[in-house]
Amino acid sequence: MNFLISTIAAPVDHTALWMFLAFVAATLVITYFSARRSTGASAYFAAGRRITGWQNGLAVAGDYMSAASFLGIAGMIAMNGYDGFLYSVGFLVAYLTVLFVVAEPLRNAGKYTMADVLAYRLSPRPVRAAASLSTLTVSIFYMIAQMVGAGVLVRQLIPGVSYEVAVVGVGVLMVVYVVFGGMLATTWVQIIKAVLLMTGSAFLTVLVLREYQFDIGKFFSSLAAIPSTGPNGEKVVRDFLTPGLIFKNPWDQISLGMALLFGTAGLPHILIRFYTVPDAKTARASVVWAMIIIGLFYIMTTFFGFGAASLMGPDYVQAHGGTNMAAPELARKLGGEVFFAFISAVAFATILAVVAGLTISASTSFAHDFFTNVIHHGKEHQPGAEVRVARITAFVVGAAAIVIAILLGPGVNVAFLVGLAFAVAASANLPVLVFSIFWRRFNTSGAVTGLSVGLVSSIALILVSPDIMKENALFPLKNPALVSIPIGFIAAILGTLLSKEVPSKEKFTELQVRANTGLGAEKATEH
Repeated sequence: MNFLISTIAAPVDHTALWMFLAFVAATLVITYFSARRSTGASAYFAAGRRITGWQNGLAVAGDYMSAASFLGIAGMIAMNGYDGFLYSVGFLVAYLTVLFVVAEPLRNAGKYTMADVLAYRLSPRPVRAAASLSTLTVSIFYMIAQMVGAGVLVRQLIPGVSYEVAVVGVGVLMVVYVVFGGMLATTWVQIIKAVLLMTGSAFLTVLVLREYQFDIGKFFSSLAAIPSTGPNGEKVVRDFLTPGLIFKNPWDQISLGMALLFGTAGLPHILIRFYTVPDAKTARASVVWAMIIIGLFYIMTTFFGFGAASLMGPDYVQAHGGTNMAAPELARKLGGEVFFAFISAVAFATILAVVAGLTISASTSFAHDFFTNVIHHGKEHQPGAEVRVARITAFVVGAAAIVIAILLGPGVNVAFLVGLAFAVAASANLPVLVFSIFWRRFNTSGAVTGLSVGLVSSIALILVSPDIMKENALFPLKNPALVSIPIGFIAAILGTLLSKEVPSKEKFTELQVRANTGLGAEKATEH
């Protein structure tokens, strides 16, 4: 009771709380109406394939512009300048891989998940089992980053609410969206969140530039000498436009770039978005829409990330919630408490939307790939069982992400965590997707080997990296992509060449025709 009284008494918390509640109420209404329409597997898993190009573009952007983008990257730029900015560049350029390599074949050849494409011409049970494990792993990795961001944000916004309680609250809300509303509710939550995030980011960018009389040259000149506290407590002045503040080793930069460039095309929650549109043409259009929106957003992260460094300084950011709170604290400084509350509510909306997308991708993969196609050989043993299992999986995945986020604690940077998720996706999922679509000789052994070795090698290298083992690290790079992506590709190639299995040439030809023309692709369902 005392906590409630103190929360209501503080005007800052009161404003932020009402904005949180308004967003949650709006999304729960969407979930209610979506639940009434989410009858049947196609409606629950793919929103009936009736999402338009611009709607899906906004939803893809909403899925992609995560807590890592808004909170993590802004914080990394505010603390480390140019090196943090590299995350923005990598996240943006990554969509070219999606547009040119996977979007159209995936929409034409699949049904609900990435594994549908692999199973089209390969032995379905082993590849679906391996793909389901990979999807669950990547989704949980990515989800942990969002949960950490949520805990930091809510704890900073509402004094008295602990990090652990905040993480649990976000987890429960996210499970409600997915369990009851399915893909349709998740899609509209992401669309609303994308609009709010772009609006808030644009206003924050204008406020930053106003401080420099809208003179871009003057803005960047201010970054040449940023005072901060060094590792030993000494006062130092650093040039935030010069690389090397995070990545002392150039191989670290290359490894991160590879993870971001190739990882997006293997992220399960991005890939399943292409099944919600009626055809491949709309899938391509949605990627173009997404690239425009995401491009504008990452340009703006440059201004409010560097703006936080110039106007507040790294020490101020570190003392007020740490790196993940740079953007909200900058909003407080430039726009007052109401704008701080709005930006924080938008960040909260960002986290909820992305976590819902991750949860539905993980639960869809387990229910459709593992439960229906591995355990029950492609046949539902009871009507509606697939959707029911997906809902149960959403509870389990949500609980796992909550527990791990609480164990990791609030100190870890969310952009760093997401960079690792990208590396795992690029190492395990991308090689088998590319070979399945483009290599005639590719077979089941190659797919299972590529998925398994890519997954295990990337996680193993993360566990022995400097960020985990500190000075005792067995692997010198912060991100494993430089080594683990080639390992994933080589494992898929060797698994194929060393196997005696003869792949079906007819099936490959069918896949090529369907992937490039859309003949036989899953169609939109009627209302």
